[in-house]
Amino acid sequence: MTEHSEVIRQQTGEANSMGSVQIVTTILAAAITAVAVWLAVRAVLKMVAVIRLGQPAPERFTDKAARARTMLVETAGHTRMLKWGVVGAAHWFVMVGFVVLSLLVLEAYFEVVTPTSGLPIIGHWTIFGLATEIITVLGLIGILVLMVIRLRNRPNRPGGRSRFTGSTMWQGYFVEWIVLLVLIFGLVIRGFKVATDHFEYPLWATPVSHAVGAVLPDWSDGASVAALIKIAISMTWLIVISLNVTMGVAWHRFLAFPNIFFKREPAKPAGSGLGALRPMTSQGKPLDFEEADPEKDQFGVAHVEQFSWKGLLDFSTCTECGRCQSQCPAWNTGKPLSPKLLVLSLRDHAYAKAPYLLAGGGKDLTGEEKATQAQLAHLDVLSLAEGDKPLIGDAESGGVIDPDVLWSCTTCGACVEQCPVDIEHVDHIVDMRRYQVLIESSFPSEAGVMLRNLENKGNPWGAPQNTREDWTKGLDFEVPRVGEVDDFEYLFWVGCAGAFEDRAKKTTRAVATLLNEAGVKFAILGEGETCSGDPARRIGNEFVFQMLAQQNVETLNEAFEGREKAKRKIVATCPHCFNTLGNEYGQLGGEFEVVHHTQLLAHLVATGKLTPVQPVDGGVTYHDPCYLGRHNRIFAAPREVLGDAIEGDLTEMPRNSERSFCCGAGGARMWMEEKIGKRINVDRVEEAMATGAKTVAVGCPFCSTMLNDGVNGKGAGEQVEVIDVASVLLRSVKPEQPQGGRETAPVGG
Repeated sequence: MTEHSEVIRQQTGEANSMGSVQIVTTILAAAITAVAVWLAVRAVLKMVAVIRLGQPAPERFTDKAARARTMLVETAGHTRMLKWGVVGAAHWFVMVGFVVLSLLVLEAYFEVVTPTSGLPIIGHWTIFGLATEIITVLGLIGILVLMVIRLRNRPNRPGGRSRFTGSTMWQGYFVEWIVLLVLIFGLVIRGFKVATDHFEYPLWATPVSHAVGAVLPDWSDGASVAALIKIAISMTWLIVISLNVTMGVAWHRFLAFPNIFFKREPAKPAGSGLGALRPMTSQGKPLDFEEADPEKDQFGVAHVEQFSWKGLLDFSTCTECGRCQSQCPAWNTGKPLSPKLLVLSLRDHAYAKAPYLLAGGGKDLTGEEKATQAQLAHLDVLSLAEGDKPLIGDAESGGVIDPDVLWSCTTCGACVEQCPVDIEHVDHIVDMRRYQVLIESSFPSEAGVMLRNLENKGNPWGAPQNTREDWTKGLDFEVPRVGEVDDFEYLFWVGCAGAFEDRAKKTTRAVATLLNEAGVKFAILGEGETCSGDPARRIGNEFVFQMLAQQNVETLNEAFEGREKAKRKIVATCPHCFNTLGNEYGQLGGEFEVVHHTQLLAHLVATGKLTPVQPVDGGVTYHDPCYLGRHNRIFAAPREVLGDAIEGDLTEMPRNSERSFCCGAGGARMWMEEKIGKRINVDRVEEAMATGAKTVAVGCPFCSTMLNDGVNGKGAGEQVEVIDVASVLLRSVKPEQPQGGRETAPVGG
């Protein structure tokens, strides 16, 4: 034992008797802790009771090992938060400080009793002192950075909307100040130990603590008083959050762990609510439309308790950080939708309605009240009023979610991709749409034409089925049909846009020409193909989706009869078809290997089967389609194709890859009028034009239509061309071949 340690030991022994100050600090610490713990237990029980009101979700309990791994990686590694650089790093230091320095809060309970004591066993280890010193300093830096960021982005600041608009700002400030004060008083406690020569750790391991001690007086009771203040600050925080169970900015530090653990698809690198939509369920089981009864089975979500328990956990976990809001195309163009505010509205409604529901109240599937008058007699008028609120309704009807909010969503997935705690916004929005469409028949009127066309004609444009192959006319090679040939490697899924929409037909012809040039054996379904069902499903008409999808699955299974999944290959030019066939048809028994045409073209160029001979010049920028990029993580392939086909480097827009801005057509918005705020496609076109590029390359027929309309709306049709990646490559591979004019001008098939 060193001489310094012996002195400390002797002094500690001398100070072991509890003085009057220590008696007071011990009693006060015990009292405030008892109150805080009692309130916290009560709050947790209330939250659990509310979350348990949700519908079953048995699929959330599968593959627990993968779920645990994902949770640890996302929390300890901060993989989602670090996408925001400085903010993510600062938050990581604060998180680590909260977890590790909880030991120092525990140590404070020993220090209120005896100012010279410390944490048993590890409290005297120099390595513990060094580690906690480093974490304290970095935590202080981190929380100060976060405080500055919150102040700089406060909603009332000059210069536009903030991601914190709509957040409960006092709660954020309160939590940040609590963290700051706890860290400061941790150093003050150590400083008093230094000042009284009772500190366990050497100068080299704890220089900041020694520096604080150098300016503090030699007050023997100082450590006990500072420890009491630290405990009081910590317990005040616990009391406040316990009295505010909807205080997500505080509760997320506990709820994030289970929310990430129970995410829909733990193996996904990005948001688990991207790609496929959840199938419609009733009582936790997928809905069978052939046997479903609206009086017995739940069709979408009409009341907040009809969300799954994971949905209610989602709402409770929201930390109000506004990352989703900052990326949302609807919010950024003046629409009333903010994914954050939608979640907060559902959260507040769920907890306000909870007393009514927990008393046995609620409406059955026929709309009748389930509770007796005796069950509801003790409830206050506010709880009863909350129980009568419609989930979807305008201000006049007192609805929780305004219809304009619900129908502004493009399902682009930016909110899901950005959320650091894995909230599945798109699934919740579509679940509410499902009830509105299937039961209430309440949706934007212009979308009704699209749905009727899908039911009657098998495509959203209502084009005759016998014109699906018209795009093949004029090609200098024969396009084979499934049934006419058995020896094909890829089934070319043309899609409705690729078959009927004038601009998209050019992409279809370009892809077919390139596949033929590369010697790829492919075939089409022709008139046997019908809409994949994407617009029906995203608008909420699951019935029409199921009808179309089951028909297509049957057709595709017949086309691939006898082949294993690895040889059931489909190439699609539309990311919406690509996503639906590859991610959603498996729910209906259709297992296929689906690739986007840019992936296949990139492979053909890389293997030398296609050779660009004349680079396309004039400057090119690329727009990432939401359902290709964000939903399915395909960012590299289109850029590889363009890199081989163009002269010079690709010019990226500021918002690209996973942060690409939506064109405005997803979520069936292609068939709805955009009446509120700025048009999303115009916002995106302005960003593209600001790059100075003369060509805007796309990988989606919806994006092509929307961006072309935006360019023409800006009067720039002669200066800027919107064209598919495949057409750019074709111009480079076969520069002598006529391309049929600029894609800004629609042409016939």
